[in-house]
Amino acid sequence: MTEATDQAYQSLGLSVLLRAATAGNDLTPLGVSLLEYAQRHDDPDALLDLSLVLEMKYEKPAALAVQWQALQMRRLYRIRSASNENPSLKLLVLKAPGDLMANTPFECLLEYADLQVDVLYVDGHTTQERGLPEHDVVLVAACALDENAAALVRIAALLRTTEKRVLNLPDGIAHTTREAAYALLGGVPGIYMAPTTRVSRAQILNLLAGRSDNLCLPDANYPLIIRPVGSHAGEGLERVSSAAELANYVERSAVAEFYLAPFIDYSGADGLFRKYRVVMIGMTPFLCHMGISEHWIVHYPYAEMIAHPERRGEEESLMANFDTTFAMRHREALRAVVELTGLDYVGFDCAETEDGRLLIFEIATGMVVHDMDDAALFPYKFPQMRRVFSAFHQMLLAAGTVRTAPTITQECRSE
Repeated sequence: MTEATDQAYQSLGLSVLLRAATAGNDLTPLGVSLLEYAQRHDDPDALLDLSLVLEMKYEKPAALAVQWQALQMRRLYRIRSASNENPSLKLLVLKAPGDLMANTPFECLLEYADLQVDVLYVDGHTTQERGLPEHDVVLVAACALDENAAALVRIAALLRTTEKRVLNLPDGIAHTTREAAYALLGGVPGIYMAPTTRVSRAQILNLLAGRSDNLCLPDANYPLIIRPVGSHAGEGLERVSSAAELANYVERSAVAEFYLAPFIDYSGADGLFRKYRVVMIGMTPFLCHMGISEHWIVHYPYAEMIAHPERRGEEESLMANFDTTFAMRHREALRAVVELTGLDYVGFDCAETEDGRLLIFEIATGMVVHDMDDAALFPYKFPQMRRVFSAFHQMLLAAGTVRTAPTITQECRSE
C-alpha cells in the first residue's frame, strides 16, 4: 500500500482500500501516514481516503468527522480520469455524505472501466447555483436511508437542471426501504416477502405491557425477526420466539426504531439455508454470490463456504447455469422488480420458497458486489463478476448516448 507523502497526493479511493482490507492488510500504517499528511496540507482528497481507512478500522464516528472536514473544503471530486483527453463517457455521481452504506458502492463496479468519473456530494444544504458540473450521464448513488432524505430531495431538485440521462431517480430509490419494498412487491405473483412493519421502541413496550394488542403487523405470530432501522449486513438482526425474548432484545438495544417481520423458514430439504445476491442491470439479472449455511442468517463469504468445497461447487454450478435456471424460473418476478421500482440498477438478497416463489429479503441500491474474494478458493467468481462490471459499464455508455430516459425493453437473458 502506497503511503501518503509530501508529493502531490494521488487519491486511492474505495475500491483500492476495500481490496486491501478484504485481503487482510493492516491499514494502520497508511492511516497514520494520511493523518500526518493531512496535518501538513489542506487536502480534501487525502481526508476522504483517511475517512475510508478509519471506517474500515471500525472507527465510524471519527471517519464521519474526517469526511465532513473534507466536504467543508470541497464537494466535487474527480475520482477517475480516462486514459485520454476525450473520454468515452463523463459520469457524474451524486452522493450523500455518510458511511459506506449511504451510497451505491459504484467504485467496485467501475474498477476496471476507462471513463471519467466526478462525484458531487449533496446534502440538504447543498447549493449549485450554476447547475451540475459537465457530464454525459448522471448516477444517483445516495441510498434510501433516513439520513439521506434531505439529500435526495435536493438531488431531485438539481436533476431538473440536466437534460442528460439520469440513472436511479430518487423516486425509484424511495421504493427500496423495507416497508416500501413490501408495499410495492409483496403482492406480486411469483414474489414472496415477509410483511415488514416499522415500529418504535414505545410501540413495542406498549405491546409487551398489554397496553396495545395491535402492532399493525399481519400474521404477527412468533417467531419474529427484528432489526434496528438503518442496520445492514445482519447487524442487530435476531429471531425472537416469545414476548420475553422480544423484551430482552429491546432492553439490550439503544435504538429508537425497529423493523419487525415474521420469520420465514427458507431451509431446503437438506436443512441448509441458501441465500442469493442478485443485481438487476436494466432488465438483466446477474448472480453475484450464493451463500449456503446451517444458520438462517447467511453471510458471505464465511467459514462454512470456505470449509465445504461442495458448497462452493454448488455456487460455481449455479453461476454457470444461472441464466437458464434461476433467472428463467423467476423471469416475471425479476421483471416486476425493475418495472415497479423504476430503477436502472438495484440489488436484492433472496431465496426460493418451497412452492417455487422468489423470496425477497430486501432490495437496495447500496449492496456491495465485488471480485475481492480469495481467488484460490473462489476462482469461478472472477469471470462472473467481470460480466457484472462490463454490463454496468455498458449501461452507462448506452445511457450517455441518449438525452432522456428510454422505456426499458431489454429482456432477461435466455441464451
